[in-house]
Parts: sequence; C-alpha cells; structure tokens
Amino acid sequence: MRRTVDVWNRHLRQVLVIACAAVLATSLFAPAQSVGAERSSAGSPTAATPSVSAPVTVSRVETEHLVARLIAESAAVVPGGNVELALVFDIRPGWHTYWRNPGDSGEPPKIDWQLPAGVRAGPIRWPYPELIRVGPLANYGYSGRAVHLVRLSVAEDWPLGEPIELLADATWLVCEEHCIPEEGRFHLRLMVSAAGDASAGPQGTDDEKRLRRARLFADARAAMPAAGRIAARLERQDQRLRLRVPAAALPPEPTSVRFFAGHWGLIEHAAPQSWQLQDGQLEMDLASGAAADATPPTGLLVVDARNGTRALQIDATANVLSGAPSGVSEPMPEQTLAMQGQRSGPARGAAEPLGLPVALVFALVGGLVLNLMPCVFPVLAIKALALAQQGEMALRQRALHGAAYTAGVLTLFGCIALVLLALRAGGAALGWGFQLQSPVFVVLMGYLFLTLGLGLSGAVTLGIGLTRVGGSSPQHGHLGAFATGALAALVAAPCTAPFMGAAVGYAVVQPWPVALTVVLTLGLGMALPLAALMLSPALARQLPRPGPWMEHLKQFLAFPMFATAAWLLWVLSQQAGSAGVGAALAGAVLLALGLRLLELTRAWAVRWRWLGRGGFAASLAVALWLAVGLAAIEGGASNRTDTVENPQQAGLAAEPFSAKRLGAARAAERPVFVNMTAAWCITCLVNERVALTRPAVVSAFTERDMLYLKGDWTNRDAAITEYLAGYGRNGVPLYVYYPARGEPRVLPQVLSESVVLDALQQ
Repeated sequence: MRRTVDVWNRHLRQVLVIACAAVLATSLFAPAQSVGAERSSAGSPTAATPSVSAPVTVSRVETEHLVARLIAESAAVVPGGNVELALVFDIRPGWHTYWRNPGDSGEPPKIDWQLPAGVRAGPIRWPYPELIRVGPLANYGYSGRAVHLVRLSVAEDWPLGEPIELLADATWLVCEEHCIPEEGRFHLRLMVSAAGDASAGPQGTDDEKRLRRARLFADARAAMPAAGRIAARLERQDQRLRLRVPAAALPPEPTSVRFFAGHWGLIEHAAPQSWQLQDGQLEMDLASGAAADATPPTGLLVVDARNGTRALQIDATANVLSGAPSGVSEPMPEQTLAMQGQRSGPARGAAEPLGLPVALVFALVGGLVLNLMPCVFPVLAIKALALAQQGEMALRQRALHGAAYTAGVLTLFGCIALVLLALRAGGAALGWGFQLQSPVFVVLMGYLFLTLGLGLSGAVTLGIGLTRVGGSSPQHGHLGAFATGALAALVAAPCTAPFMGAAVGYAVVQPWPVALTVVLTLGLGMALPLAALMLSPALARQLPRPGPWMEHLKQFLAFPMFATAAWLLWVLSQQAGSAGVGAALAGAVLLALGLRLLELTRAWAVRWRWLGRGGFAASLAVALWLAVGLAAIEGGASNRTDTVENPQQAGLAAEPFSAKRLGAARAAERPVFVNMTAAWCITCLVNERVALTRPAVVSAFTERDMLYLKGDWTNRDAAITEYLAGYGRNGVPLYVYYPARGEPRVLPQVLSESVVLDALQQ
C-alpha cells in the first residue's frame, strides 16, 4: 500500500510540474500571439486580443479565401500628426475583391471605425483596379493582393504617452464563381510620443519585417491614382460615348488604356474600348451604359506605358456634349459649366494640330523669333561683345566660333528637354520653363549674372569663361562662345515666342526622339542669326577694328548683367517672399566679398594666397547654403495676383484663376479673359504693360463686365499645367477670351492694344 502511494505521489508531482510549465509558457508567449488571429470559418473570422503592454501595428484575420490585415505604417504618432493605415487583402488564387465601383456586380469593402475622441479616420483610398471578366459581365476589382490606405489623424492635445486604441469592423465580399460575404474585427494600439517613429514596428519585429512593411506602403502609394483631376471632354452619340483627354496629361508612349467608370451606369463595363492618339488628344470610344444621362461622367484612366502603369482621375462634368455628329463639336450648354468651365481641346484661334514636318518648321521659325523677344535681352550684351571681337579674325576662326555658340545653345536646349520629359514621365506636372519655378534655381542664376557683371566691370578677373567670348586665343574664344550659347538658351528657355508654343506643345506629347528633335530644331533657330553673322565676310568688314574702346564697352555691358540679377531678385520675391529676398541678398554680398578677396590676394606671395582662396571658398559655401535653404520657404508668395491700384485700371483687377470660378462665370453668361502668366516670363510682363493695362482695353473690359482671371505659374501649379495642356500648350503666356456665348478664342502670344480690342469686338 505504501508503495502504491509513493507511485501516485511521484506521478502527481510530475503532473504539477508539467502544469506549471504550461502556465508559464502560456504567460510568456501570450503577447506574441496577440497580434495574430485564430483561423475561423468563412464569414466568421475572429482576431485575437492584443497585449496591453506593447504597441500593436498588425492585426490579422484569416478566412478560407483570404488573409486580411490592418497594418499601421508606424508604431507611434505625434500629437497633431497623422499615421497611415492599410487594410490589406492577400487573396487566394481564383478569388477577387472589389473596387469602389464594383462594376456589373459585387460590393466594395467597408470599414466601421470605433475611435476615441480626438482621433479621426479619413476615407478609404483605392488603388487602381483591374478588369475581371465573369461570363458576359465585367467587374472592377483586385486579385492577388489589394491594399487600401486610410489616413488617421490625432488631435494636437492628445496626452503624450497615452496609447491610442483602434477598433475597426470591416466587411467585404470575396468572389470566385460564387461570392462569400465576410467580416472581421481588427484591434490596433499605437503609442503617442513627442517625436514619433515612422520606422518603428511591433516589439520583436526585425529589420526584414520593417523593410517588408515599408515596401508594402510604398507600393500601395505607387498604385494610387495621381493627385488632382484631368479635365476631359465627353460626347454622347446615340448608344456610344466618345471620351477625349489631353495627351499631354498621359505618360509617354502608352501601350494600353482602360477607362474605369466611377459609377455604375455610365458605360457598359464589359464592352470593348478602342482608343487612339490624334491631334494631341487621347480619344476613346465607349459603349453607353444603362443610366449614362444620369450618371456623373467621372472615373479612372489606367494607362500602361513603357515606363510603367499610371492611373489618372478623369472628370468630364464640365464638358459634356450631346448629339454631336461624329467628328463635329457643338457649343457646350452653358449650364453644364458650373464645375470647371474649361475646354480640353484647342479653341478657336488656337494652333491647329500639328504633324512632325509642320512642328519642325514652327520650331525653327519660333527659335528665330525668340532672338527678338524680351527674354533674350539680358544676353544681348554678351552677343554684342562677341560680334565686336570678330572683326579681324579669319573666316575659319569665325566659323568655329559660330559652331561653338550653336553647340552651346543646342546642348542646353537638349538638356532642358530631356529633364522635362523625364520628370513628366515620372508624373510631375511641369511645363516649358519649369526650371525658373524653383527659387533655388532663380537665386543661383542671380549669383551667375552678378559674377558676370563683376567680371565685365573689372572688379574681379574671371578665368576662361563667358567674358572671354571671341578673345584672341582661339581655344579660349571657342569655350566662351559655347558658354555664351548655353547662357543665351538658359535665359531664353522659360519664355515662348510665336510659333514656338505650338511646336513645344506638340513635342511634349510625342515619343522622346521626336520631342528632342523638335526642341533641338528650336535651338537651331535661335542660334542661326548669330552663327550666320559670324560667317558673313561682308559683315566682318563693316565691324570696327578692335581697340581700347572695347574695354569701355565691356565695362558698360556689365550693367545689363546687374539688371538681370535685379530682375531675378524680383522674381524671387514673388516666389519666396521677403525672407527669400533677404537670404538671396546676403548670399550675393558674401559672394561678391569672396570674389574680391580672391582678386586682392591674386598678386600676393604663394604662401599667402590661401587666405584669399579660403575666404572665397567659405563665402561661396555660405552663399550656396543660403540658396539651397530657399527650398524650405518655396511658395511664400505663391498664388500671387497682381492688382492695379490706378483708378483708371480698376477694371483690370484680377482674380486668381480657378476652373470653378471660370465655370460659374460661363454658366452666368459673363465674358471672361484668362491670362496665364509668370513673374519670370518677361514677354508676359511686357504684354501686360503694352496691351492689357492700356486705357482703351481697361474701358472695353469695364463696359463688358469682363471677369479677368490670372493664372500665376511662377511656382509650380498642376491646375495651370493642366489648363495649358488643354490648349496644346506647354508654357506661358497663354491668353484665352471667353465671350458670353460661343467658343473661346486664343489670342497671340505677343499682344498689342489693337490685338486685344479686335478679339473683344469679333
């Protein structure tokens, strides 16, 4: 008996040890299991309760058809800040979920948030969908993986250190040949700290998991439609719809295009969609849906191109035509213009659609005329000095100078074109002259012209460079001629001459070899006059002989350089405000001081020259630091709208351009004059001075109760870029007159008082 009791005691002790070990293991591993979820039957998934002590950035629900996760991009958020959440569906093969418009059948996912006071969740942001065919029908949805982003905002007075508990009840429909409604409850806990931690993850997460989460959010943002809406045009013809979108808004060289209607009933989702690029526009032929007349004409355009896929939000609300014969446009009903009031196609008076031969001719002529535009005036001084120094040079040397000058122009134009095309391919809303939309670039150009002025005036001695154009040394002269050409192109590029706007507008929507050819032809046109003058023996005989007078001329020509630097400073004031101007002035003073120190120590003993060089290097470094710092205050004076305080010009007080304001005026049958301008466009400023502010024009505007809208493109503005693209343009100026009734009219790029009055009276 005693022996039996000992055996039972021994077994009991073993059971107790095992039980204690089990309890200990459960307590240790419970936090790790809290971020997971138990597998459940379809339609009844459950999520585990998270740990109380640790931030939880992943909550997971698994069903038979998909794995759903609610993920926070970071484990911590700052008071008053935001954190990105993602509802992720990893869908089993053969099954799919749905977009916000599911198409012919289906239901999009929904989230019911239970949030504490002071925390707000934004709407679901939808990645672009794919077409999923189901027999004769078609749905819009996702297979494989779908990531839906939601932005969470935290109040500024949220206590530091107090965690945020998030509860979300989500429902979704997952389908194969049959559909299963499912739901899941998700629970996240985020920490609140003074600095936040965008890279932090749940405790125990290693670097590989953090990188995977970062890639997930990066890929999700890349799949989101581009910001803003593209104003399109929709024509209804019997049972067909014709959608027109400015080709300038598309990525280059599209290979496939699909329109996903934003609402059911606009189109037949399963019907084929044919498309073509023609006359600077994308034209799509769509089958009209069952409720096309009552459905908002909005949606998503998904474009596959050589450099990837891009989705664009389309809105044709303002441009809906009914009953127009094929290929013929009729005036838009004025009441349909309440939202945007902007035409996407060329208006009357705009340049007709171009082919490549015509575009090349326009580019060449536009480049020739560009030499006469105010934009090029700042470099006329250098050109004059170059010509004056060619008098006694042999024809061969003059030809080499002309070739070097032409090469400089073509090189700079080619570089600008390639950068513009590359940035636009990446989704940036940019146009011709984009470089002067950057305050950093503007102030660096100001430094350059200040340095040139100091060199021409004799205050400092510059090395081989722009001030030695046409010098006695052929090698130095050729390098100077090249730099002169590059500088001329750099200053002239932001402005638009007659014929040039249409050519550039055509170029930016073509494949890059065609676009580059057109832009280089433009540069060739600009370089031709000076190159031809250098090759003319008759002109060489007429030029005065070099002598002491050339030194006086060179010193006098320093003042146009200083004037250009002052103009760039004014442009900067429109972009970055007084703070930007102050930083630029300080940098200019330091740069001038450094150049002067370098000049003073040039003749000193070798062991002391380092003082001048060090002082110059330090001054240059601080000046560049001040220039780069302007990027942080860019836009300090954006949305600038000049108003004329002279009572005689009160009728020209401008309102900032907006498509909504334009649409409202058109709906009220009020005439509108749109002026697309920029502070760095000298042609624009001259046009305003010699035409738009003349008393006769002001009186004509006042008599007609004209609404004057000014679009300021001094800083980057996607809405203005889109408006320009709608008229086949890629730069300013652009002037459009909308009469009370009828088609808008595009005015020439060089205005006069009579040109404006004639347009108003037609």
